Amino acid sequence: MKNRAAYMTGINKMEIRDIEMPKLRDRDVMVKLEYVGICGSDVHYLEHGKIGDFIVNGDFILGHECAGTIVEIGSDVQNLKVGDKVALEPGITCGQCEFCKTGRYNLCPDVEFLATPPYHGSLMNYIAFPENMCFKLPDNITTKEGALVEPLAVGMHAAIQGNVKLGDSIVILGAGTIGLVTLLACKAYGATDITVVDVIPKRLEYAKKLGATATINAAETDVFAEVEKMTGKKGVDTVIETAGSARTISQTPYLIKNGGTIVLVGLAPQDIIEFNFAKIMAKEAQIKSVFRYRNIYPTAIKAIAKGIIDISGIVTHEFDFDEVAKAFDYVINNKQDVVKAVIKI
Repeated sequence: MKNRAAYMTGINKMEIRDIEMPKLRDRDVMVKLEYVGICGSDVHYLEHGKIGDFIVNGDFILGHECAGTIVEIGSDVQNLKVGDKVALEPGITCGQCEFCKTGRYNLCPDVEFLATPPYHGSLMNYIAFPENMCFKLPDNITTKEGALVEPLAVGMHAAIQGNVKLGDSIVILGAGTIGLVTLLACKAYGATDITVVDVIPKRLEYAKKLGATATINAAETDVFAEVEKMTGKKGVDTVIETAGSARTISQTPYLIKNGGTIVLVGLAPQDIIEFNFAKIMAKEAQIKSVFRYRNIYPTAIKAIAKGIIDISGIVTHEFDFDEVAKAFDYVINNKQDVVKAVIKI
């Protein structure tokens, strides 16, 4: 077995190198990776070299949305076997802190998360990973779909944080990958009116294909006026911000109904954003936030397997591993065209 990895070697620079095979610990499985999704965070690291306090120092392997097939197991592995297809949940937590012990392990301060400095990612042929963070895929789910479980988990966590339920009305700000998986999640949880807002026509087209009941192009239409008209000036039950824009974050208090819930998912470049808290307080609206996800992979996999959620529809571009530099370059320079790109390892 030969292992290769795609390294970020500088701003907008990538190269593939031969690397050693990973060492298998007793409770690890060796996964031959088959698909890795290109996430917005990967692109941000490549373009800027950092996200907030997470700074890339030296050559770095990107990628954390991944799935593949097990080729070897450690001596203490109990529930997986060679030949199983698995999706990897990319955060290895301590299991000992108050957050891990109360089931909120996504808040673990000592998490080792793939492709978050200083921890390398998964753009490689083989990875050794703990059995308990590898989730078996049923026969009717491909490893390409398995790699999309990670972003879907974010969307499902957003819907859970927003307490989305049967009959709800939703506005999703942003129709990138996270906006679209949030749309799929809200549909699965029973929302009946889902409006998606963006400025890129192709993304709005995809939102319509995936089941949005309405779309608004914010570059052409007054979003506030349109939502007022659609809701009889009441606003919607839940507003979910996925664009990570200061402008859209500051719009949320005007779109939410009395007693509704705002869910903040997108991370804006600015830490401090002007926000109308008087309107929030007058409406007694709740504000929830999302940091990754927790306890969602099994449910997400079942939802895909049963046909409740069709995740494959978000992929617009696929590249071979040898084209990884070209793939990132394409994603960076064709944001109007790309909805979701994946690397076939």
